[in-house]
Amino acid sequence: MKISNVKLEKRIRRHTKIRAKISGTNKIPRLAVFKSNKHISVQLIDDENAVTIASVHSREVKGKTMTEKAVLVGESIAEKAKTKKIKSVVFDRGGFIYTGNIKAVADGARKGGLKF
Repeated sequence: MKISNVKLEKRIRRHTKIRAKISGTNKIPRLAVFKSNKHISVQLIDDENAVTIASVHSREVKGKTMTEKAVLVGESIAEKAKTKKIKSVVFDRGGFIYTGNIKAVADGARKGGLKF
């Protein structure tokens, strides 16, 4: 008997639908968010050349709660994008619901100066 993780399968299905509609370029990269139970990571991805431009992980920032870390991750990815002269991105929530930590990352990135 095979045991499947229904929640994971649903998230992957949602992410596949999202990825069919959005794509990142060199000038407007994709801001991809991944969330686990303990950490959150963000990447700026150029899908045309299959290159990761910049990435930030929650282990690299200091914060007490996960939401604080998510905001700091968003702000630090915005700073890295500024150094690469990137002003706007396409937001990829990775199949996760746009609440809580995912929204905190988006708000932090907007606060840091990214437009999406």
